[in-house]
Amino acid sequence: MGGGCVLSQMRQYGPVTHILDDFAARGLLADTTDLFALREQLDAGPTSVYCGFDPTAPSLHLGNLLQLLTLRRFQLAGHRPIGLVGGATGLIGDPKQSAERRLNPAEQVSAWTTRIRSQVERFLDFTGPNAAVVVNNYDWTAQMSTVDFLRDIGKHFSVNRMLDREAVRARLAGNGISYTEFSYQLLQANDYLRLYRSHDVRLQTGGSDQWGNLTAGVDLVRRVTGDHVHALCTPLLTKADGTKFGKTEAGTIWLDPELTSPYAFYQFWINAEDRDLPALLHTFSLQPLPAVADLVDASAAAPHQRVGQRALARELTTLVHGAAAMTAVESAATALFGRGDLEALDGPTLTAALREAPHVELTHEESAAAPSFADLFVRCRLVDSKTAARRAAAEGGAYVNNRRIGDIDARPAAQDRLADGWVALRRGRKAIGGVRYPT
Repeated sequence: MGGGCVLSQMRQYGPVTHILDDFAARGLLADTTDLFALREQLDAGPTSVYCGFDPTAPSLHLGNLLQLLTLRRFQLAGHRPIGLVGGATGLIGDPKQSAERRLNPAEQVSAWTTRIRSQVERFLDFTGPNAAVVVNNYDWTAQMSTVDFLRDIGKHFSVNRMLDREAVRARLAGNGISYTEFSYQLLQANDYLRLYRSHDVRLQTGGSDQWGNLTAGVDLVRRVTGDHVHALCTPLLTKADGTKFGKTEAGTIWLDPELTSPYAFYQFWINAEDRDLPALLHTFSLQPLPAVADLVDASAAAPHQRVGQRALARELTTLVHGAAAMTAVESAATALFGRGDLEALDGPTLTAALREAPHVELTHEESAAAPSFADLFVRCRLVDSKTAARRAAAEGGAYVNNRRIGDIDARPAAQDRLADGWVALRRGRKAIGGVRYPT
């Protein structure tokens, strides 16, 4: 059933008092196999719910964050989350509509599996009666022989139905698809069967682009065991202008701090468009719906204060990177705009922050040439020319390390350098730049 149909049925069912009602009110229900049967399953007692994450990159990203939060929501509602890291399926890759995936080396996939497992674990609670479990599908897939796989799993799949998948149809209309990628659906369905048998899993979640894979697993469990299990998918995220969510000019927003710094992650949410904010708060915040509604109202009343963006940035940066990182990046953001102590910032935090602004990292030769502050303002694109830099200084709008500068033709001294050799430049209240000297 489609998302609109789900919402219609939820309204008929009653008030928002159930996790499925909460999902519907947040716009998180795109499809379910049987909404009312799923409700009965969840009402019958704690239910094991799983979601899979393939190691096709060294880190998870914002699209995966939605699924991690989905598992967390179910756990907070008293159900048992199971995170699956696809050490086996990651060796194959879910078919793309555009072209065949490049097969990554097995050693690389294994290393990525370890990294992604640690990311998944961060979002779940492994204590208490509904303690989470994280598994790796390589542990059982590698033990199956080809003959066993074809006899026990493959015989339950209709090739005609597999050909109906949108990605498969698109590939067949182009340059074709390998048997390797064509078989991916069987591997993921086998995961559901395996987890049903070993952990009594009754629900799989995923994005709406995974609907074919999710329902294949539901069907396999029914064919092999005669039992009925469930699938639930969330909508794919797009911005109000229709563009893909989770991308910036710099690229993908990753959950690994080595690939996307905590500061850049925090700023991504701070810079969210006002028109996207209500959907983002409903989708990503774990706050209850009344609190989300309050944030939406406060943001609409005073958009310039970015109340909702700041609340979401704090919540998600803390969740993904920890409280200490959130405090550090918020201190950096405050200090860069003249409301905090730049000298108190550590090197990694300052580096991450200034690399998000127009900046230049000088070579030893460039440093030896002793450029003036005016030169550096131009190089950081804070002004168009040295004449404009002098005008900004004369008007009191040129700052170095949050100190107003009078002689902009002077050259930075050693004591002007902050942690990791940085000098922070600012024109007016909002235009930030940075210069890094070699250390």
